[in-house]
Amino acid sequence: MTEIKRLLTDEELRSNAELAASIWREHFTSIITPEQIEYMLEQFQSFEAMKRQTETEHYEYYGFFLDGEQQGYFAVADKGDGTLFLSKLYLRREARGKGYASRMFDRIKEIGREKGLSSVWLTVNRRNDSTVAVYRHWGMEVIREQCADIGDGFVMDDYVFSLPL
Repeated sequence: MTEIKRLLTDEELRSNAELAASIWREHFTSIITPEQIEYMLEQFQSFEAMKRQTETEHYEYYGFFLDGEQQGYFAVADKGDGTLFLSKLYLRREARGKGYASRMFDRIKEIGREKGLSSVWLTVNRRNDSTVAVYRHWGMEVIREQCADIGDGFVMDDYVFSLPL
């Protein structure tokens, strides 16, 4: 049985941050350096970052659960311009390729529609080929490329994808 549940408590966010660290250290090693992985975990995927994002940046975190065990998560933010930013969408390796990410994306689109927003958009590393292919499969289109300085000498070299809701 699968469930998508909003993560609201500190305990839920701490557990989510632990899951994030596990997924990132497994998935991104062929895409970015170990040093950048650790930096980005601290800046964007730690409990402190998630807490700040939910309290001051309008982020909402959701966990994806299979038989009561969390297998993944996503985070969205209403940007105040009629769009929903999909900041994070991750699954454990064992849960990939089973249609769960599509279920999560369906829920993301529902959230955007419930909020009356016109589109959902995201950024993805241009070297993250498997994920880029998934977003294209879902009908998303690249609207631009960007290279953002995130500090400590690191950059995020991304595609920006968008999908009308």
